[in-house]
Formats: sequence, C-alpha cells, structure tokens
Amino acid sequence: MRTADFDYELPAGLIAQRPPIERDAARMLVLDPGAATIEHALVLDLPHYLEAGDVLVLNDTRVLPARLLGRRRGGAPAEVLLLRPLAGREWEALIRPARKLPAGAVVDFEGSPLRITVLGGEEETRRVRLEGEAALDEVRRIGRMPTPPYIKEPLGDPERYQTVFGSREGSAAAPTAGLHFSPRLFSGLRDRGITIAFVTLHVGLDTFAPVREEEPSGHRIHREAFRLGQETAAAIASARETGRRVVAVGTTCVRVLESCARDDGFVSAGEGWTDLYVLPGFRFRVVDAMLTNFHLPRSTLLMLVSAFAGRECVLAAYREAIRLEYRFYSFGDCMLIAGRARS
Repeated sequence: MRTADFDYELPAGLIAQRPPIERDAARMLVLDPGAATIEHALVLDLPHYLEAGDVLVLNDTRVLPARLLGRRRGGAPAEVLLLRPLAGREWEALIRPARKLPAGAVVDFEGSPLRITVLGGEEETRRVRLEGEAALDEVRRIGRMPTPPYIKEPLGDPERYQTVFGSREGSAAAPTAGLHFSPRLFSGLRDRGITIAFVTLHVGLDTFAPVREEEPSGHRIHREAFRLGQETAAAIASARETGRRVVAVGTTCVRVLESCARDDGFVSAGEGWTDLYVLPGFRFRVVDAMLTNFHLPRSTLLMLVSAFAGRECVLAAYREAIRLEYRFYSFGDCMLIAGRARS
C-alpha cells in the first residue's frame, strides 16, 4: 500500500468556498459498499436512510477562534495559532514567522491586554504562554476562526464554522460532517426514532495535513483529546443488544468510538488522548455506518474512509461525485456510507 494509491484529481472549482445557505440543504451521496450502489439525496433525507433505534453519534466539540494576528516586539507582524492547551496558561501553537520568534519572544495585540510569550519547542510547533488579564476571554474576543488553507474567501459569519450543537470548546478545526445538522434535521431524526448521542474529540490541524511519506505507515499522527460519556456508552450497548446500527457522523467520531471499542462491539466510557491511525486492513468493532464529507487526496481521513468502505469503492464514488459536480471539503457536500465493506 502506497500513499499514491489515495490520490485523485479535483478541479479547483469544486472546492467549496462558502457554506450552503441552509445547513441541511447540502447534497448527500449514499454509498452501499456491499451492493456497490450509489444514490443521490440531500442531507435533509438522512432520517429516511436510518431505522428506529439506530444510534447517531456526533462530535460536540466547539472551535476556539484561535488565529491571533499581532506584532512582535519591534513592530513586525506575527501570527499565533493556538492548537491545544497544556499546563496552566501554556499552549501548543503554530507561530509565524517561526525563525524570527525564538524562545523569549513576545507577541502583542493592538487594543488588547493579551500578550503571548514563546517558551520553546519543536520547529513545527512551539510552547507559548498566554499572559494578561482574562487571557482566554481575550482570545475569544480578538481571535479569528482557523479555517482551512484551501478556503480563500473570508468567512462572513464565524458561527457557520461551528456546529449548532457544539458545547465543548477546544478544537483547532471544525468536525465538518456535523456542520450539516440543523434543528430541522434533528427534529426529523427524533421523529424517526433515531437515538442521538455525543462524543468529544478536539480536532487538531492534522485533519488538513497530507501524508508525505511514500508509505502511509511512515506517517506520524498527533494525539487529540477525547471524551466518551457513560450515556453514549449505554446508548451503544442498547443498539448492540437490539441489533441496531451505530452511525458515526464524521471521521472524528469514528476515531473516538474505535479508540474506546471492545472486541465484542461495545464501548467503554472514558477520556484521554488518542493517536489512532486507521488504514485499510483495520478491523472496525463499533461503527456500522458513517456520514462524512469528501476529503483531501493523500490524507489520513481519506485512508480511514477507504479502510471502512474499500479504497476502490470510495475512489469510484469520488469520481462520480466529481462528474456530478458535488462540492468538496469543509463547506462541501457529504457522503453516507451505509455499511462496511465486505471482508
């Protein structure tokens, strides 16, 4: 297996630059790997593809507007992107220009008491310390949404890069499959008898990182903080006992569920850090179906989806989506994978 096996060509015009007017109005390609069939629907049709008693699991993380534009002492521009909290007021962060911000450098922000001191760290990421009164509140006030680099247009409404149900702040990127959900869609799911459950995974910037090694196994995936509560574990246990499905909304939910999985298909409640890296050949123990956006070529997310539905089947679906001009990536359309690939 080579990284090039997960490459595909996407016309630049199909990269969605803005969210749809209505969250639940995006298109939804429905893929059944077992039957090798494709249907075309809308996200609002999702309840019709599920059955009463199925458990739909969503990631309730919330994005911190952590892209901070300031100036280093001396007046030159500097940018800090907070990635994840460490101890106290320390954070892991990306900083620019990294070479001109060594340990001890300070970044100030106009009109704000917030200042950030660089403490050290690796070349790729640094440890920084937030200083000043109500520092994290100031981050929320002056920070910008860390939208992906392929989105070139300014984000008119920052809330459109948040899910309507997100409640646990801490992500550096949105769990994009969850962006499609609206109160109207939740109402339709509940009317159908679908059980809604939540996990938390605070998404890091690895979600946008291509795999650069020739073999995917050589790629390093960073840890991300997760939580799976007792209520969600109980809902999954009930689904297992009654023969209903567990449907993960997004690859982030897949990683949490499979990180907490037991061999019998149940999950254990808990929290911690996961660096689960799912490649073809992985044995899924919990997830029966998946709703997911269309992912970047050569990405760990595309590899995860290919592990679930089969590489050739997924790439064939992507070709069909491109032919029909589906919208791709964070603000794009999505794909419901109705079951696992046959082993």
